[in-house]
Amino acid sequence: MWRFLPRRASSVFALLALAGLFVSSSAVTAQDWTRFRGPNGSGESEAAGIPASWTHDDLNWKVELPGVGHSSPVLWGDSIFLLSADKEKATRYVISLDAKAGKTNWKREFAGEPHHLHVRSSYASCTPAVDEKHVYVAWSDPNRTTLMALDHTGADVWSIDLGPWVSQHGFGTSPMLYEDLVVITCSQENSKRAGDPEPKESFVVAVDKNTGKIRWRTDLKLDTTSYSVPCVRKAADGRDELLMCSTGEGIFGVDALSGKINWNETVFNMRTVSSPVLVGGLVVGTTGSGGGGNYVIALKPGPQPEIAYEVRKEAPYVPTPVARGNLLFLWSDKGIVHCLKSDTGEEVWKKRVGGVGYSGSPIRVQDKLICVDEAGLVVVLSATDTFAELARIDLKEECRSTPAVSNGRLYIRTISHLFSVGGKTAN
Repeated sequence: MWRFLPRRASSVFALLALAGLFVSSSAVTAQDWTRFRGPNGSGESEAAGIPASWTHDDLNWKVELPGVGHSSPVLWGDSIFLLSADKEKATRYVISLDAKAGKTNWKREFAGEPHHLHVRSSYASCTPAVDEKHVYVAWSDPNRTTLMALDHTGADVWSIDLGPWVSQHGFGTSPMLYEDLVVITCSQENSKRAGDPEPKESFVVAVDKNTGKIRWRTDLKLDTTSYSVPCVRKAADGRDELLMCSTGEGIFGVDALSGKINWNETVFNMRTVSSPVLVGGLVVGTTGSGGGGNYVIALKPGPQPEIAYEVRKEAPYVPTPVARGNLLFLWSDKGIVHCLKSDTGEEVWKKRVGGVGYSGSPIRVQDKLICVDEAGLVVVLSATDTFAELARIDLKEECRSTPAVSNGRLYIRTISHLFSVGGKTAN
């Protein structure tokens, strides 16, 4: 039986976030969770059948995964896709499982090159993107960054090399989809460690999702590595743009079809790990460092961007915010949760919920907030204007991933297991 236990709060540095995809195809249903934090990276689901609390007896299944990793699960129909890796050899595993039974559909192995990682990183820290035909995955060794498409049976479709990746913490950005494009950011930093290749460029690139051919590429400032993954907004002229965050450009909008930077506001002076979220017409981004000083910016996007408000105290760095209506929830790395009015930043409530640090991001399922700490403690709060703790469920294994929801079920990945719960009352 799992234990419902309090956890001691501690100040633990956490770095890599896992990220995203937006699909405009009509083939996508509200039940599909095709990127990190679901549709457009919002982390929101209205699925029924996800309990606020559960025990081991309530699980649909629990399965062991090969190797370890922080890649979050994504789903298309009844298929789950995620990454894992051998922590010694850097061999990557692309895995597909049956969502109903937890059985492995297939597993592909890809040789890698062992290299330096942050203690909280892994060789499988990137979340795939998936559509009706393909699953898109990414990883990097020191001299090669791989972006690859496989079909739903695990067969190769295409693979491209985006060049070296230089970062003191390892690779952690994820692909996302827009229409027929796969988009990924390759934001790098100047490294002073001996043996690292010298970085020459940072960029965001879009490739044809069927062929892997580059459709556009936009250079970014060579600055501190950013792991943020875009979301999509419709601009005033009716064109779609990708909302992005980086240290060099700040919060900025990129034309989705051409890659042209439409506007930017340099609002960050530290690393951006979380991904931007669009809430009530504002784009919200976070920045921070292991040494503290984290803060949140809510920006009115557009050709003349304006800062709506800032949160400078006890703000999140790695975890991406989540909203419910006019309520914005900030879940900090140290386990302090803010509830704000999303349009003004006015504080509604603030509570320290503890845990041993958070590297994954919260999601919202109807009126519940769900986040997992680094020790595998699932904390469930009420997503309302009144603070209420609903449950603590101990998974008893490290976790730096973000939950996924599809077809009325909740999926949580620890470093070496995948759990499925819920769906008892879902259609």
